[in-house]
Amino acid sequence: MTLTQSTNNASSSLSTISQQISVVSQNIARVNNSDATRKVANLVSGPSGGVSISGISRTANKLLLDTYLDANASSQSQTAINSALNQLQNTVGDTDSNTSPAALISQLNTALQNYSSTPQNSAVGATVVTAAQELADSLNSATQAVTDVRNQADSDIATSVANINDLLSQFQTLNQQVVQGTGSGADITDVLDARDAVLKQLSTEVGIQTVSRSNGDMAIYTDSGVTLFDKTPRKVTFQQSANLAANAVGSPVYADGVPIAGTQHSMSVSSGKLAGLVEVRDSIAPTYQSQLDETARGLISAFAETNSSTTPATTAAGLFTDGGSSSVPTTLTRGLAGLIKVNPSVDPTQGGNAELVRDGGIAGPGYTYNTGGGASYTDRIQQLITNLGKSQTFDPSAQIQQTGSVTDYAKSSVSWLEALRQSSSNEAESRQTTADRAAQTLSQDTGVNLDEEMTNLLSLERTYQASSRLISTVDDMLTSLLQAAGS
Repeated sequence: MTLTQSTNNASSSLSTISQQISVVSQNIARVNNSDATRKVANLVSGPSGGVSISGISRTANKLLLDTYLDANASSQSQTAINSALNQLQNTVGDTDSNTSPAALISQLNTALQNYSSTPQNSAVGATVVTAAQELADSLNSATQAVTDVRNQADSDIATSVANINDLLSQFQTLNQQVVQGTGSGADITDVLDARDAVLKQLSTEVGIQTVSRSNGDMAIYTDSGVTLFDKTPRKVTFQQSANLAANAVGSPVYADGVPIAGTQHSMSVSSGKLAGLVEVRDSIAPTYQSQLDETARGLISAFAETNSSTTPATTAAGLFTDGGSSSVPTTLTRGLAGLIKVNPSVDPTQGGNAELVRDGGIAGPGYTYNTGGGASYTDRIQQLITNLGKSQTFDPSAQIQQTGSVTDYAKSSVSWLEALRQSSSNEAESRQTTADRAAQTLSQDTGVNLDEEMTNLLSLERTYQASSRLISTVDDMLTSLLQAAGS
């Protein structure tokens, strides 16, 4: 090798090493960026032994990325469900809580038993009315809590849809840059990182699948196969509801005109925050609302009064009414738990007479049981206690026991919610762990390792010094030769 070739090779080495150091330095600068992949300067040898940079590549792993996208979407759906269940549980309480309908039914039963022991004491009768009012208030509050959860879920669905559309728009811009950069041979590694970051954010909102194509192009589909992006983003649409009452149905979500959430459809998504929010709005919350409504119906039925003087005998609402109505519901009535109230005719605070609990006649004079007016009359009170423990039939759509007393039914409802919340919490923790492990594995395989980069930096610096010394040595040799030739 001639001295000139040696000098040229050393010079190319210095230039190449300088570029490599720049790449390593950028890696180190991104060490805390979870979306950044490790960049590598690709070396090629020249015909005379020199080296140069042919391009910059990144340590990507599509299989691990897809695994993370799936795990993240699954985790986000369960997190949304768990959060809603915690709201319901915190508001309603459990079977031992004073705010629980089940506990308040037991308190009402105790008040009735106390009144049965001293039927002549109107003050004790008033405690029955107070217990009944607290129970009605509890069911009203629980219904409001369910309504709030549904409305919040509906609002969050609208936010999620807006996020999806925004992310798809960002993806389009980045995808075009990737395609153009691939065609021109430009360094697109940072753009690819940015595009992957958008995919990660998108998987938070909805479960997705990706398909890579020529020139770096990529298409996105929902986990159910509906197109979200193919050259251009597909529009995701949703009409937010003004207020989701107990009997209201939320609007579905469409992607490119195909329903993907909010309605039973073969193309409905199964993961991502969107799927979890829809399950809360359309399944979990309405089911719990049905249980509350059936509890309210059971109470109205248990305390209903009968007029035996008519043929046939007529039945009317007694202590509890459907928003003031005299009728006694016989089937599931959506939103009944939000309407149940204590009959004003028995409420002393509204000018009523609490002794009507003992005597009957809350629905009117024809429904009086204590026709003799005896102060020690207890038959009606005992009947009410019996009715609370008497078996009734409940709607199967509420997904808990179909027969049993209203007391047991209320306990079953609260237990159902707690069991579902506990199960959801465990599942959310498990899925989050899986997502965290997937993220960690992806980071370890494609991310920047500070120790490794520092080692590479030191090695490049030593190589740079060696190339510099080579140039210096060749320069000294040339100087000596020129001096020798001149003498």
